[in-house]
Amino acid sequence: MATTKTQGTDQAPGNQDEPARRDPAEGLVDDPYAVCARLRETAPVHRIAGADGSPAWLVTRYDDVREALANPLLSLDKSHALPGGYRGLALPPALDANLLNMDPPDHTRIRGLVGRAFTRRRVERLRAPVRRTADTLLDAVAPLGRADLVAAYAAPLPITVICDLLGVPDGSRRDFREWTDALLAPDPAHPEKAKQGVVAMLGFFTGLIAEKRQSPDDDLLSDLIAVRDAGDRLSEDELMSLAFLILFAGYENTVHLIGNAVLALLDHPDQLAALRADPARLPAAVEEFQRYDGPAPLAIRRFPLRDVTIAGVTVPAGETVLLSIGSANRDPGRFPDPDRLDLDRATAGHVALGHGIHHCLGAPLARLETEIAVGALIERFPRLALAVPRDDIRWRPSIRSRGLLELPVTL
Repeated sequence: MATTKTQGTDQAPGNQDEPARRDPAEGLVDDPYAVCARLRETAPVHRIAGADGSPAWLVTRYDDVREALANPLLSLDKSHALPGGYRGLALPPALDANLLNMDPPDHTRIRGLVGRAFTRRRVERLRAPVRRTADTLLDAVAPLGRADLVAAYAAPLPITVICDLLGVPDGSRRDFREWTDALLAPDPAHPEKAKQGVVAMLGFFTGLIAEKRQSPDDDLLSDLIAVRDAGDRLSEDELMSLAFLILFAGYENTVHLIGNAVLALLDHPDQLAALRADPARLPAAVEEFQRYDGPAPLAIRRFPLRDVTIAGVTVPAGETVLLSIGSANRDPGRFPDPDRLDLDRATAGHVALGHGIHHCLGAPLARLETEIAVGALIERFPRLALAVPRDDIRWRPSIRSRGLLELPVTL
């Protein structure tokens, strides 16, 4: 990964005859945990290039990340960004007016409108339908003897759940996954696909909202449309952006969390055996899955409202700050022996789904889906094993998301 000069951590360059020093952030995409371990020791606030090559500051230590996640001086609103910095996904206004780009009071208003749909009590009512979906998907792969668990299980389960919740028709779900993949892991050989995905999503949500206005149903999107049409609590762009965020984040984070969790168990057969022996440990195990190898290596980018000091480094107002959730959750100063999956670990305080007012809105649903998906899988297939050598397992080439391209297993 390309990097730029690091303020407060780089030494003055030597003469031209000296060999170039290795940048401590080199390899962040390919080996994120090893690179972050180096950064925590040598450059806990490091100047890097974001996914689009523009500059950003990467924060890696647990205490610094957790404090910054709740710091009101670090804004999510792109209007506070300086030109030329990393700003995250480029979306049209009709999809960009969402919670990931908002500060209070707008953030508070919109989160309040949708938060009731994701309380623990309401999510718990989904347990039976989620389990039915999991069982149906496992029924389909059982006769085959092997499967790619990402394509056949980890991906269709959350997309089915979130689409049912919003009221998205069955026929649109496969397309939505393709659009999401194009946005989060763009193909360098086909950069136009990301833009095409955005255009397709905008058209999709425009049409779906129009249909729901004509024929409302018993679903979350119909409820949000009713709120929009009853007054001024939600603009049309905010309505569309909120639908996009719920569908996008509700699918993407959970598919990666399920896939990463299954791989972690296969890498730690003692922990897999312990979980099979006592399925009641599943809720606690999900917390350790999130800490150990969560779906979001980075929090959504932030922009200082004024110069801020993080770990002794001054970050100028308007520059981009990237908070490394993955690194914070592997910080040995907070979690001893952090590179080992340990289902008995005290995981309280992990930041896999954020911290503070921007804590993931759908966290209860992601936890429920992962608990059910992993539990149903290991119960159904006691001989579950990787179908390829471990070194052949491939990850998405992305700093935005931590997820498997595929997970071939024998059943």
